[in-house]
Amino acid sequence: MSIYSSSVNRPVTTILIFVATMVIGLYSLTQLPVDLYPEIELPFIAVYSTYPGASASDIESNVTRLLEDAVNTVTNLKEMTSSTSDGIAVIFLNFEYGTNLDEASNDVRSSLSFVENYLPEGCEKPTIMKFNSSMMPIIFYAITAKESYQGLEKILDEKIVNPLNRIEGVGAVNLAGVPGRKVYIDVDPRKMEAYNLTIEQIGAILRAENLNMPAGYIEMGKTDYPLRIQGEFPESDVLKDIVVSSMNGNSVYLKDIAVVRDTIRETKLDTKINGSKGMSMYIQKQSGGNTVKVTKEVEKTLAILEKDLPPDVKIEKLFDSATFINDSISNLTESLLYAAIFVILVVLFFLGRWRATLIIIVTIPISLLMAFVYLFVTGESINIISLTSLSIAIGMVVDDAIVVLENITKHVERGSRPREAAIYATNEVWLAVIVTTLTVVAVFFPLTFVKGLTGVLFKQLGMIVTITIVTSVVAAISLTPTMSSLLLKWYPIRKDAPFWTYDGSIRKFLDRLDGLYEKALHWALRHKRFVVVVTLVIFIGSMLLITVIDTEFFPQADESRITATVELQTGTRVDETVSVADRITTLLMEKYPEITIISSSAGTDDQGGFSSMFGAGGTHSISY
Repeated sequence: MSIYSSSVNRPVTTILIFVATMVIGLYSLTQLPVDLYPEIELPFIAVYSTYPGASASDIESNVTRLLEDAVNTVTNLKEMTSSTSDGIAVIFLNFEYGTNLDEASNDVRSSLSFVENYLPEGCEKPTIMKFNSSMMPIIFYAITAKESYQGLEKILDEKIVNPLNRIEGVGAVNLAGVPGRKVYIDVDPRKMEAYNLTIEQIGAILRAENLNMPAGYIEMGKTDYPLRIQGEFPESDVLKDIVVSSMNGNSVYLKDIAVVRDTIRETKLDTKINGSKGMSMYIQKQSGGNTVKVTKEVEKTLAILEKDLPPDVKIEKLFDSATFINDSISNLTESLLYAAIFVILVVLFFLGRWRATLIIIVTIPISLLMAFVYLFVTGESINIISLTSLSIAIGMVVDDAIVVLENITKHVERGSRPREAAIYATNEVWLAVIVTTLTVVAVFFPLTFVKGLTGVLFKQLGMIVTITIVTSVVAAISLTPTMSSLLLKWYPIRKDAPFWTYDGSIRKFLDRLDGLYEKALHWALRHKRFVVVVTLVIFIGSMLLITVIDTEFFPQADESRITATVELQTGTRVDETVSVADRITTLLMEKYPEITIISSSAGTDDQGGFSSMFGAGGTHSISY
């Protein structure tokens, strides 16, 4: 027994199957994350190491080259580039597309382990970072403070960073340009020489003193209690009384040869927001997280946390990708709804029966919801690519149902009962319907085999259109005849119908249109050569236009923000760079009053992390 005859004979079962399909699709839709693009794992790995206080030339010769030689033999490595600035070395590894980055990371880690012991003292252990579209920050905040500036790191860490990290979906909360606490020891060279001491000796003594050590266990009854010696300095004043040497039987204390300063860290990165000294905070989501949902939770939580901050600490949002995503998704969703409405109106216009139109439009949500089931099962998101795919498919999902319904309608108009008409009419066209669908699938499904970054983006397009079209043909040869057998009725066409009715206006217009088409077809058949030549000219002309049309990977999008980089002469001091940045900021604010926020970063972050890799390139650089 064929699928269409089984469906017509068991209408309740058929309808329940498609209702269940819609329920599963709606559930999948509610569970899908929303993002701008599909999650993309780029074939890049970054290796970075910080060496605070070292110049770019020293890092180039002592760190960068050592790391480059170590990772140069990694399998599937396509290209390697390095960037060295004051305090940090970054190496970008570009692998062949399709390389397993987990295995590549292990190979890189193994190669680096052989050279870690040869790095200069004070150089941090190399850090490996895999690139993924989800690692890009989703929110940027600017933070300013006045009286609380020196203690801003501790305030933010306790009251902002830790609570935000606990939000579901938040991957990391990072601070850039934070005024961290640091203890400086300014040694007097003359006094140090008088006591016959060296910097190395003083450093070794301080390291040995600033240490917690295990001291075994104490047995008390049935319990063992671990012991440890608390040697770490609880406060900076303790440093002053550390004995560093002895002379003539008297102890020499650190305060005798040096001045201990407990202050904020001398950073080479100066961040200002609208000319006021501050810092930036950026938030990354977890892989597969819902950008829009995470952003809403962060903003909701931050509004509560801000109440506990000192009154002089201000947090202002610079940028969040959720706004742009919402706007883009809303525009596409609106276009999708308009497309559905126009499809319904066109079907109603040409069929002229609300029952027939209802049978056709039921195919639309069923087919589209199956696409959401696919996205849910594969762990994908609702994004521009997926919604664009649905917009492309929405006009094609009704084609098969229209063919089947039109043939059923003809049988009904000839006097057949709806049930028999549904079976016999579907039997006449089901093969043609399937073949037509396969031609569409043959166009879109190969997109899933495209390699590289383009393939990642077009895989969704190919799969969604294919799944949607295949679902529509299944509905066309099962649900459409079932509903036709239940809903279709024969209505005689009234030749004398008044103008305001369908038969008196639209049907007469369509009949005249049929007549015009018949005349045009007769003319084309009498002038075959002319029609073929004109068609070829149009086709060749269209192909020639491809050579003059510009191409780009992604269209430019206006996100209402501008980024800029200013580079001064290499080696320029941070103070001078900051002064230039201040003058540029003042000039921009005076000349362009429509600017709401100007965030500038002068210098470079020598503490490592995301901002140091993608921020300014040295003490001579300014980023806006």
